[in-house]
Amino acid sequence: MLNKNDSSFTGNARSVSAIDWLPEGKLKLLDQRKLPTEEVYIELSTAADAAAAIKDMVVRGAPAIGITAAYGVVLSVLKSGPDSTDQVARDIEVLAASRPTAVNLFWALDRMKRVIQQHESHGSPVDTLSRETLSQETLLQEALLQEAQLIHEQDIAANKKMGASAVALMRARQSTPIRVLTHCNTGALATGGYGTALGVVRRLHEENVLGHVYADETRPWLQGARLTAWELVQEGIPVTLNADVAAGHLMQAGKIDWVVVGADRITANGDTANKIGTYSLAVLAKHHGLKFMVVAPESTIDMQLRTGQDIPIEEREGDEIVAVKGQIIAPQGVHTFNPVFDVTPHDLIDAIVTEKGIIEYPNETKMRALFAKTCD
Repeated sequence: MLNKNDSSFTGNARSVSAIDWLPEGKLKLLDQRKLPTEEVYIELSTAADAAAAIKDMVVRGAPAIGITAAYGVVLSVLKSGPDSTDQVARDIEVLAASRPTAVNLFWALDRMKRVIQQHESHGSPVDTLSRETLSQETLLQEALLQEAQLIHEQDIAANKKMGASAVALMRARQSTPIRVLTHCNTGALATGGYGTALGVVRRLHEENVLGHVYADETRPWLQGARLTAWELVQEGIPVTLNADVAAGHLMQAGKIDWVVVGADRITANGDTANKIGTYSLAVLAKHHGLKFMVVAPESTIDMQLRTGQDIPIEEREGDEIVAVKGQIIAPQGVHTFNPVFDVTPHDLIDAIVTEKGIIEYPNETKMRALFAKTCD
């Protein structure tokens, strides 16, 4: 149990795993809605279950959403069989509709669709099993499972590479120790198992150069309070939880060196959509002369969109801001506005860190040079 009299706390180190594929053909998810008071796992057996888990915030964080959706396609084929291509296509559409802003979702589903298309055209490439001894149904299932697991493994590898690159940049820019403010949850819970922005915090801690990490509570879902603080406690990394509105005060008091956040979508010019409240932090950081870093895998880059104005911003029900765990905190009948994300313009960002490289002071020219894609 957390010490109620001290918002700066540590805990015994323990690795966190939020997504696991079970041998019996089910997907196991840590129900993040229950944290930090309960550690509850649920098992999913259908694509509809996976889509509902994404929509209902059982799993959240752009990379984790993409990984869950990929496993959801595996569940669809296991349930429907290879001849039910129409049903599998419908399941993929349901998965795609679960969260509109996180581009990793569509990236992962596109990879799974390519596996299905390749199977239909040429047969499934399965590295470890012989086509002569397996049915076409099993071949497709194995090929899709291998692709989903590859997406999962590649995300963890990308997170670790980004963490190392980001810390190298930070250490080159300033003396240590380094003090960080982060927003929302971008750790093992939000990814395949290490973290984007929180992966940077982990790497700073591993290299013994982390001065301190401050975690915004992140209203209205309190991902910082419920998830980031919980996750850091599990791994023995000292963290101080602060109200979102205290971020500017911390900066003014000289307690922050870097603001480090993740992303749900980054456009061709470097504009970045992330959890609501991120834009405010970028403005505050610029005013106080602090560095603002975005850490996200290449799968988060959407070169088909020119600017942040093109990003669809998800809005959720108002009951999320008029109540906390069922306790009403606002007058009945009040109008609500509950966007889940905001967009930080590229000119407020000092560095975008991906596994493919770092873009300092991002713009469209630099983005195209690194990703060599077109948004036309």
